[in-house]
Amino acid sequence: MASSSTSLSGVSAQSPVHHHLRLRLRLPRHAPRLSALPFSRSLSIPLRLRIPRLHLPPLPFAISHGGGGDNDDDDNNSGGGGDGGGGDGGDGDAPDNRREALFVLAQMGRKLESLPSDLAAAVEGGRVTGEIVRRFAEMEGSALLRWLLQFQGFRERLLADDLFLAKLAMECGVGVIAKTAAEYEKRRENFVKEIDIVIADVVMAIVADFMLVYLPAPTVSLQPPLATNAGHIAKFFHNCPDNAFQIGMAGRSYSLLQRLGAILRNGAKLFTVGTSASLIGTGVTNALIKARKAVDKELDDVVEDIPVLSTSVAYGVYMAVSSNLRYQILAGVIEQRMLEPLLHNHKVLLSALCFAVRTGNTFLGSLLWVDYARWVGVQKVQEEA
Repeated sequence: MASSSTSLSGVSAQSPVHHHLRLRLRLPRHAPRLSALPFSRSLSIPLRLRIPRLHLPPLPFAISHGGGGDNDDDDNNSGGGGDGGGGDGGDGDAPDNRREALFVLAQMGRKLESLPSDLAAAVEGGRVTGEIVRRFAEMEGSALLRWLLQFQGFRERLLADDLFLAKLAMECGVGVIAKTAAEYEKRRENFVKEIDIVIADVVMAIVADFMLVYLPAPTVSLQPPLATNAGHIAKFFHNCPDNAFQIGMAGRSYSLLQRLGAILRNGAKLFTVGTSASLIGTGVTNALIKARKAVDKELDDVVEDIPVLSTSVAYGVYMAVSSNLRYQILAGVIEQRMLEPLLHNHKVLLSALCFAVRTGNTFLGSLLWVDYARWVGVQKVQEEA
């Protein structure tokens, strides 16, 4: 009994140790799940990485004080009235163009109000790039260009082509010489007999040469959008380029129909210019003929007055068709798309080639006019006596 009680007491004495070993053996092999943790599962843990938006440097000088300059939401409302264009592209680039142009202004330390109103509106609407704004500032350094930039027509053309003024001088300068040489080439022995007709042609050329360069020249469009109640025809021609073949400025593109509309619109303008120029030219020529007849009575049967109305209409048609197409191709294809990209950094060589091409085009136009005028019957070949 004693031994059994001793053994039992020994067992009882060792049982806590044995119980402790059993507890350790029964510990779970896997860590408890998160659901067993004493805190709520919905507890927020600030592990989210926030990446700040990229912004251009501040524009303290360029922003207009008129309000609305800092609101990025307004950038999406660019171009209004573009539904009638049917081919205008690049509207999504308007916010980028606006930021770029404002950034260029800030770099120059200028405010938006320092620009002409139409150019400032184009900057706000994202219709011009920073390069155009920079070109405007550079041109203001010249007294002559600064004066011409006051006129919207010259401003749109000078910003699109920095050689526009040089081309205009080329055309008007060589016009008289080239057209006189072409008249002599066609008339030869009858040149002196038909000198009155030659004078009429040269006078018409002087009046028309300016518009032949001015109207088909590529432009940066600074015109504001038309009113919402404008007609469909007005909207269509408003969205047409000035040159049918010009490169779209500021990411803008033109549809084929819009480019055909440019030919039609310029043709109508050149018809008016050609008819008006011919009225002036034939009027001056008839006045000279009458003065010669008053001095030399023998000229009454030799020299005839030029038909004013028929000659003017014929010249207007010639300008609308032949001159319109030739000068549009010259300015939009040969000069802007071919010569300018190749010789962009060689302005002297580029000007020389433009001079040669325009001189040849003027001479060709004079030859075509003589043939056309004789074909429609407004000019007759003087027979040898």
